[in-house]
Amino acid sequence: MRAKASEELVTNSKAFYHYEILEKIEAGILLVGTEVKSLRQHGGNLSDSYVIIQDYAAILKNASIAPYRFGNIHNHAERRDRKLLLHKKELLRLKQTVEPKGLTLVPLSLYLKGGYVKVALGIAKGKRSFDKRESIKEREHKTHIARALKREHE
Repeated sequence: MRAKASEELVTNSKAFYHYEILEKIEAGILLVGTEVKSLRQHGGNLSDSYVIIQDYAAILKNASIAPYRFGNIHNHAERRDRKLLLHKKELLRLKQTVEPKGLTLVPLSLYLKGGYVKVALGIAKGKRSFDKRESIKEREHKTHIARALKREHE
């Protein structure tokens, strides 16, 4: 059985609530075997994670990948730092974009692409509380419209 072209494993739903996503980037991630197996069983969480760039390397911090159920003594640590795989030019561009403007690199999702686990990163700007209330109003308005249209077509 072949996997789909792009199968989403874990999403960071809080990222779209707390941040305004300005740009999306795809990166590879360095994982051990038990982490990949655990992710395939949807055993991950990105809610409090973030990305830092140090020494020409992007590092995913505070991401939780649950220990593999059938793992042995060689199972992975749940909240370890994981290196992201990006080209040097991409890293330099990200560093120049993020640091001076006070932006943040936030992981949006982990997904399978061609058998490899990839990370969707977002260059994000933090929302203030009134921005969050505005996004809640927009979402409620959209659901209200969708329900009205659904009732109309029935």
